[in-house]
Amino acid sequence: MLKTGANRECTPLEVFDDIRKMTAEDRSGAFLDTTTPFFGWNRESAKVNEGIKLDFWRLGMMGSNRGEYDFVHEFFEVDYTEDLKTIGKPTLVMHGDDDQIVPIAAAGEKTAKIVAGAELKVCTGAPHGLYQTIADRINADRLAVIET
Repeated sequence: MLKTGANRECTPLEVFDDIRKMTAEDRSGAFLDTTTPFFGWNRESAKVNEGIKLDFWRLGMMGSNRGEYDFVHEFFEVDYTEDLKTIGKPTLVMHGDDDQIVPIAAAGEKTAKIVAGAELKVCTGAPHGLYQTIADRINADRLAVIET
């Protein structure tokens, strides 16, 4: 996820520093604000689901300040390429092509190329929180892989 010489399509470090700062200064607000791009609610046809929004906020507030601060580094800044190369099982990589949190070019597409034999399922129009917004569609795709 971190923009480097080898990962030019990724995100600059300053963005992750801003996330850490936002979380440190207004953790509660940060979790509420994140729901909008996370679930794609800033898109024209989107309908905000207040229950999902509050549940996302609740889960975020249950975490520790330190754990969430460290998470930014682990999730966004560590290169897991070598770990991905060791996966030797059938792998389904699902990614929304409207993911505003983790761009598909920086994660889903790369992961599918790195993991031997992985299948990339691009979920058209889906945000990062696709597990909530299109659960029926992704669960059907998951079951299809499991049943083969």
